[in-house]
Amino acid sequence: MNRSAFKFLSIAVITVAFALPQQAAAEATEAETTEAQSKKPKKIKDRRHPDYVRCRSEPVIGSLARKRRICMTNKEWVEYTKAGTRESRGFVEDMQSGMDNNVGG
Repeated sequence: MNRSAFKFLSIAVITVAFALPQQAAAEATEAETTEAQSKKPKKIKDRRHPDYVRCRSEPVIGSLARKRRICMTNKEWVEYTKAGTRESRGFVEDMQSGMDNNVGG
């Protein structure tokens, strides 16, 4: 076997050796993708379900026309509302206690 034939043969073997694992990986990824698509969860239609997604628009502070769209699940909206209530209540209590300390001095 001459040197150029050996070089060609070794390049061919290396190419095949690298191509087979990539092809197998691509086929495995393709199989996983089709499997994941077939197991796609059904869309939730019950508006009271904790995982039902609701969206609303809120105005952007400092702009008269811009609005920001916020989408969360019902469960996340409950937590969002509770956190806002907790923060505002804490702010009001801090302001009231600050006013009481300055009176009568």
